[in-house]
Amino acid sequence: MSQATFTSAQTISAGGARAVERCRSLTRPPFSEEQDALTRPYLTPAHQTTCARLADWMEEAGMEVRTDPAGNLIGRYKGTSDAPLLLIGSHIDSVRDGGAFDGPLGIMLGIECIAALAAKGRRLPFAIDVAAFGDEEGSRFPASMLTSRAVAGTLDPAALAITDGDGVTLDAALASVGLATTAFAAAAYAPGSVAAYLEAHIEQGPLLEAEGLALGVVTAIAGQRRITVNVTGVPGHAGTNAMHLRRDALTAAAEAILAIESVARAGKSDLVATVGRMTVMPGATNVVPGRVDFTVDVRSGSDAERDAATGEILAALHAIATSRGVTVVAEETQMLAASPCDPALIDRLAAAVAATGQEPRCLVSGAGHDAMVMAALAPTAMLFIRCTGGISHNPAEDVIEADVEQALAAMLTFIEGLAA
Repeated sequence: MSQATFTSAQTISAGGARAVERCRSLTRPPFSEEQDALTRPYLTPAHQTTCARLADWMEEAGMEVRTDPAGNLIGRYKGTSDAPLLLIGSHIDSVRDGGAFDGPLGIMLGIECIAALAAKGRRLPFAIDVAAFGDEEGSRFPASMLTSRAVAGTLDPAALAITDGDGVTLDAALASVGLATTAFAAAAYAPGSVAAYLEAHIEQGPLLEAEGLALGVVTAIAGQRRITVNVTGVPGHAGTNAMHLRRDALTAAAEAILAIESVARAGKSDLVATVGRMTVMPGATNVVPGRVDFTVDVRSGSDAERDAATGEILAALHAIATSRGVTVVAEETQMLAASPCDPALIDRLAAAVAATGQEPRCLVSGAGHDAMVMAALAPTAMLFIRCTGGISHNPAEDVIEADVEQALAAMLTFIEGLAA
């Protein structure tokens, strides 16, 4: 089938607009736990109700629908052979007081791809599965991407021994919806059964908007290193401690934070470093701070670049400690390798974007996505969609409808290219 079949204004406009409207329709009860904000943690009643609505939309589009042992909703559009399938996915859970499009938009676009194919009676040489992953954000249990890790077959069974903030175990939460941790790993796809994984997602950053572009092609998902830093000085009376004799943990931490920023600014364009949380003790107005704890998050599309920057940061922290007479202890709490997308799929997706009339723009994703997990199962591709103001994880999260229409056209061209 020619590209023109799928890029008619009537077909794409209807699908893009419907995808946007459906995302917006899921932002309030019963699809959210909160009345005036979108909060949809994994395995909650809001999550289950949302999956039920998605199942209806998947069936309307022409898919057979199931819930896998990890609580993911999977819709299948059958192909004409048993060839390895195309998996399109994103997540349906949200952070607290989140936005309408982070995750769900990718699912809605997957559904719209199937609806467009089914409307033409088009069956491909391979099946297409559309997956609504249950838990990417980790907003309920202290582990992210649990359910996509199960699908990819990379989940450590020990990771399932977790409890949410209300004391509910994962096992109990699964049991409440008729599932069990003992079967969780059975959600895994068989090795070789998936030919490619495609994920569409809002950019969650301002680059595309700044450049006036609707779509971006992701080349890699940034590797992350997270570090907890403890700075210990000597607390004392704010009025009686001379400035030149102080061993102030907070001023040392302030210098350290500026050094961290300096390292990131001097690096490659996709290198970022963030201090996102800080605790000052004893935290009294009239006491020189004796201890400061803060976090450091370093990310880059290159593990080597990220690790080199982390080394510079640690060296700077210890130099500051020596010059200021304080003690610095840094402990790494998380390290995730960068996840490159598949070069052949990047080229194919870039060509699909070009077919919509936009010059392809390649970029690194600073945020983590299910695609970085799915890379263990199959070659991956990611399509970014411009979001208003670069805002995400926020009720103000928004998209331009025409951009979503363009994304749908690109995805359909990409799919047809795979079929060819």
